[in-house]
Amino acid sequence: MKIGADWAPRVGARDFKGTTISMRIARSVTGLAATASVLALVFGMAASAQEVATATPPASTPAAPQAPRGYTEAVVATVNDDIISSYDMMQRMRLIMVTSGIQPTEENLPEIQREALRSLVDERLQMQEIRRVEKEQKIDIAATEDDVNDEIADIAKGNNMTGDQLLAALAAQGVGPETLKEQLRAEVSWQRWIHGRYGSRLRVGQDQVKAVQARLEAAASKPQYQVGEIFVDASHVGGMDQAVQGANQLLAQLQKGAPFPAVARQFSASPSAAAGGDLGWISPGELPTEVDTALEQLRPGQLSQPIQVKDGVYILYLRDKRAGAAATLISLKQAAIALPSTASAADVAAAQAKLEALRPKVTGCDNIETAAAGVDGVVAGDLGEAELQDLAPGFREAAQNLQPGQVSAPIRTAAGLHLIAVCGKRQSGAEIPTADQIENKLYSQQLSMISKRYLRDLRTSATIETR
Repeated sequence: MKIGADWAPRVGARDFKGTTISMRIARSVTGLAATASVLALVFGMAASAQEVATATPPASTPAAPQAPRGYTEAVVATVNDDIISSYDMMQRMRLIMVTSGIQPTEENLPEIQREALRSLVDERLQMQEIRRVEKEQKIDIAATEDDVNDEIADIAKGNNMTGDQLLAALAAQGVGPETLKEQLRAEVSWQRWIHGRYGSRLRVGQDQVKAVQARLEAAASKPQYQVGEIFVDASHVGGMDQAVQGANQLLAQLQKGAPFPAVARQFSASPSAAAGGDLGWISPGELPTEVDTALEQLRPGQLSQPIQVKDGVYILYLRDKRAGAAATLISLKQAAIALPSTASAADVAAAQAKLEALRPKVTGCDNIETAAAGVDGVVAGDLGEAELQDLAPGFREAAQNLQPGQVSAPIRTAAGLHLIAVCGKRQSGAEIPTADQIENKLYSQQLSMISKRYLRDLRTSATIETR
């Protein structure tokens, strides 16, 4: 089954039997190449994974056996003399494919392989640092087996499963329980250490909060986009050509149905990856110019083509779009008589007289359909909500001067004659977050940045060899 990566219960990728399961998986940020020998081993693994994806086994299908461990394993990399084996690599690649919903192909396996190695290297560095601190300061930081089992139980609960059932579901896809446990152990331990060391020292000043509030208020009048992003960092994958190639492969998988949040968590180099690539609502100017231009062309529900910027490649998913707070949104209903533009003056006069007689009977949106139902040739209906400036000229002029509950005089268009009733008016745009909400977000961003710098420094000073 495909398991959509997540930090909270949500609709994720469909498994191979049609069930939906979600789980949280840590992401990685390093950029190391992997060896061709391991890739050859993984091709064999990928073929079996593809067979599972396209077949519906009986309910009694036993869990896939674990790959044999022992002298046949190769050393893929060493991190300060800590070994990453070919078995570790293949298991992590399986986990990435299962949790991201990506189907392995000859084209995308190298990117999956690089991501697997990045995450394994990062976790080795994190646990080495935690063990060093524990020894020097004589404190306990690393997550215990009970801590890890609690995490697994929490993930399983969000999917209406037990921890054992979740591990069995992974095992059915060839992912051993220790593969998930080791990843969760590093994730929980590292978060505990970063928060414990730096959490109490961070301070978010009121000037920072006010600056964010001012920026949000200034942006409120602009069009706003609810966006998901995947950013392929060229420096992490070996150059711009590789970044473009990787982005095209990810886009192909997304178009085949891989869940955007899961793919973003595993492959995006942006800080938003921790939230499944979710940027929330943004305004023009918050992202590179090339990205703003692409956003203007997208409709809600669409994926962008890869967008190349100076340091990498973006893939965007436009979830929703709204006008700025300065725009007026109007809800309308109408009663209309179909009348072509070529209608005679007599026909137009007759239709106008009919609507003028109906107008006093309409007290607003509540009874326009009922009142129109008794008049031959008149059709009533809900026009929904639209931005005032997007209405046809006659509708716009009438709606601008009417208040909710009022009804217009007959309006002539190329389609006929219309009475419109204004059901509601409102200013578009979202409410500005409170000062506390902004402060909490800034605090989380600072803690995340500290964690990223810490790990970068560990990586710089480490001896990392790939074979």
